[in-house]
Amino acid sequence: MAQLQALWRELPGLVSDRVELLSLELHRALQALAQIVALLVAVAVLGVTAWLAMWAAIVRLLVTAGMPWAVALLVAIAVNVLAIVAALLRVRSLLPMLKLPATRRHLMVAPDPEPGPLPEEGHHERSVAR
Repeated sequence: MAQLQALWRELPGLVSDRVELLSLELHRALQALAQIVALLVAVAVLGVTAWLAMWAAIVRLLVTAGMPWAVALLVAIAVNVLAIVAALLRVRSLLPMLKLPATRRHLMVAPDPEPGPLPEEGHHERSVAR
């Protein structure tokens, strides 16, 4: 009984230490997150700058090779539009994964009669869920 009472007296200190540690780590994590966001913005700006410079060089090379400016610019725009379409199609294929389909199926009380299509990585997802 004496040990239980001693533990009861120490409990606020133990909880306080844990809360203090959590507070300090959250503060440090917030500072790290702010630095990460700032660095990602810098990377994005530098990446866009490099992308534009690369396309300017490509267009210049096409013009030097005898292609008219308008056609060279249309080629650059077409390639970029194709890249945009490919990226958007990939984003669209990934959207169902945000609904956590395997977890939702696993936690359902009654199974869904029509579970819907699994994403491409569904095989891995099913093996992890089981």
